[in-house]
Amino acid sequence: MANQTTPEWAFLTNHARVLLCIAEDPGIRLRDIGDRVGITERAAHRIVTELGDDGYITRQRIGRRNQYTINAHLPLPDPIAGTKRIGELLEILSGARGAKPRASRTAKSR
Repeated sequence: MANQTTPEWAFLTNHARVLLCIAEDPGIRLRDIGDRVGITERAAHRIVTELGDDGYITRQRIGRRNQYTINAHLPLPDPIAGTKRIGELLEILSGARGAKPRASRTAKSR
């Protein structure tokens, strides 16, 4: 029988994991993203900023919290999977957990 330990590598980057956290909870706090992904709050902030700078997410301030929207129509930033869209990846990943990602529906009309 094979050893059932978790490998030290992962299929998903921290950027993909952060995006999945946002898809599952668009109002998630950076601290909670860090806890779920296993990174510091500062690293979560850096990744969220990079995703925003590159247009994959948008942020709207509501009171003291941020509300994130994923621009699901954008292609994956990957030389092999670049023909696929962010929304397709999130649908596959969050579908396995029974949740639908909350992504921008108006982005396609832009």
